[in-house]
Amino acid sequence: MELNGVSSSEIANISGQGISVLDQNLDQIKTSDLHVVETCPLLAPVEVKTELPITTAIAKVVSESRARIRNILNGSDRRLLVVVGPCSIHDVKAAREYAEKLAKFRDEVSDALEIVMRVYFEKPRTTIGWKGLINDPHLNGTFDINYGIRMARGLLLDVAKLGLPSATELLDPIVPQYLADLISWTAIGARTTESQTHREMSSGLSMPVGFKNGTDGGIDVAINAMLSARQPHRFLGVSNDGLASIITTSGNPDGHIVLRGGKQGPNYDKAHVEAIAHRLSDRQLQPYMMVDCSHDNSGQDYKNQPIVLQDIAEQVRNGSEYIVGVMIESHLNRGKQPLKDLAKLEYGKSITDGCINFETTVEILNDLVSAVRSGRF
Repeated sequence: MELNGVSSSEIANISGQGISVLDQNLDQIKTSDLHVVETCPLLAPVEVKTELPITTAIAKVVSESRARIRNILNGSDRRLLVVVGPCSIHDVKAAREYAEKLAKFRDEVSDALEIVMRVYFEKPRTTIGWKGLINDPHLNGTFDINYGIRMARGLLLDVAKLGLPSATELLDPIVPQYLADLISWTAIGARTTESQTHREMSSGLSMPVGFKNGTDGGIDVAINAMLSARQPHRFLGVSNDGLASIITTSGNPDGHIVLRGGKQGPNYDKAHVEAIAHRLSDRQLQPYMMVDCSHDNSGQDYKNQPIVLQDIAEQVRNGSEYIVGVMIESHLNRGKQPLKDLAKLEYGKSITDGCINFETTVEILNDLVSAVRSGRF
């Protein structure tokens, strides 16, 4: 047998010569882990799920909310999907309080909105910064990831016990094995929508997936991600038992685009929405989309989110069919604060992107409810 013109016997001979030379100095030559200082065992997903199990009641919350979301995304349910909550979770006590308030409001407007709580545990970083509750749950650089995974799963269970579905952004491809059974909707961020790894991962996820447009504002990366995630894939991953595995997927038909603006400015206005709807139709995709009221659509200023939502409400009120959902960054208190002195952190206030407060959230969502009731029913 030959490999690139070299016979197997020649390869064996060459390899043998190399080994005989290197054996003399092998202890002095290191070719791996040159920059790795520690390797810690990670709990197997099955261990965490056994410790923090899903119940029949919680499974019903997740399954039924996924079905409702799918119906909204394909246009058969004329309500709007609303993914709302803190930019990131850093204090589970405050997150639980927020969830309790949101669950009550959700019940009051369920005829017009399908409200899902934003429960984000991972934060993508362009350079450095706090990477989220899973990576650094104690907020002090100790990176107790096993504890962070438990905290995250525990919070998702608590949120679901309220009858409130959860949404998140999945960043690390190993994390879904620990949490995905409790998630009703997930986002793939602007930085990772173009990633082959995340498109493959999305093809195996059990919930609808929103792909954000690129940071430059381009939508083709999100459209290509939708098309890719619909196809079967085989890739490397981790099994429920924590074993390195070859994962085979069937493809996820519930991918859709999330408009978040770009370097050239917002893309939530009527002209952009209609142009993108036509672009989706041209690619044989349903012309429906969600709008992220934050990020570049708000000019990176949380105080502009109500302005964005007001525009969306007007489009819905005037009969637009293309917008089927919105995302809002909201917390108990408005604004954001630096992560410096843990003792001085303000309760219920974001440590990542700025958020509107809960009272403002209720106010602007009530306007959206009015728009849905008058424009779609």
